[in-house]
Amino acid sequence: MGFLWTIAELLVALVFIIASHVDAPAFFEDPNSLKQVPCPHIHDPAEKYISLVIPAFNEEHRLPGALNETINYLQERAAKDKSFTYEVVIVDDGSADATKRVAFDFVKKYTVDNVRVILLGRNHGKGEAIRKGMLHSRGELLLMLDADGATKVTDLEKLENQIHAVARKEFHLGDSTSSDSSFRISDIPLAAFGSRAHLEEKALATRKWYRNFLMKGFHLVVLLTAGSGIRDTQCGFKMFTRAAARKLFTNIRLKRQFIWCFDVELVFLCKWFGIPVIEISVNWTEIPGSKVNPLSIPSMLWELALMSMGYRTRMWKICS
Repeated sequence: MGFLWTIAELLVALVFIIASHVDAPAFFEDPNSLKQVPCPHIHDPAEKYISLVIPAFNEEHRLPGALNETINYLQERAAKDKSFTYEVVIVDDGSADATKRVAFDFVKKYTVDNVRVILLGRNHGKGEAIRKGMLHSRGELLLMLDADGATKVTDLEKLENQIHAVARKEFHLGDSTSSDSSFRISDIPLAAFGSRAHLEEKALATRKWYRNFLMKGFHLVVLLTAGSGIRDTQCGFKMFTRAAARKLFTNIRLKRQFIWCFDVELVFLCKWFGIPVIEISVNWTEIPGSKVNPLSIPSMLWELALMSMGYRTRMWKICS
């Protein structure tokens, strides 16, 4: 048994060496000056109240509607509350269509201070796109959301309010943060996950059979890999304080080609760091154009096995 375990460790080590890649520096472009400007980093102090990170790969058709809805909502909030500042960070994951042009049209319209585009050059996968966006955002709160607009952007208030409520409780501030001028929501590691678990019964009746099969099997494997506590790990609507994002996205490993297990690793790392996770029901609509298919099963199992082995053998180091 010991010999087999050693062989397994050597195989995993070989995979890690083959799969490793140089982390290229991120930049965003100002479409007016055509200059490439270095991105801020998650270790820098926050400059905005909230950042919305949208990964986009070949999303020229779905992205405009989602961005219009998102920016209209953010502008309305900013008009009512002058302290509310925001940015939308679109991460173009090597799209082969007109996603880049669509994204830059919004930068030109709303200025580079409010809408930014990070170009990854080639396709790395959804996990890497989100990681890059999170690492180079300026918000006290950071929200990841999908480019298809499946979850209403207004639901971010549900996550935001719960994060503030838990932060006040943790910080012993009662009902207001005004009692302590040193309080900053960005300094308290917290996460809030949007959840579609309340829609599961309806979804089972309307979703394609292979999606139900994938989700049921996936939930079982997730339970064995990352433990219980989160009913819906895969909803693409998640919010983090800056302190939580700093810990999580500087350590995330499953970031390359597949989308299934990136979220599971986030759950695992939240538990590792003791970051409280609040699961909150959100409105969700299945949007045509999903990239999920039965061929995802081998990728899912491979990623989960890789994650389990990587952390179990301590070949994946976690930096605090």
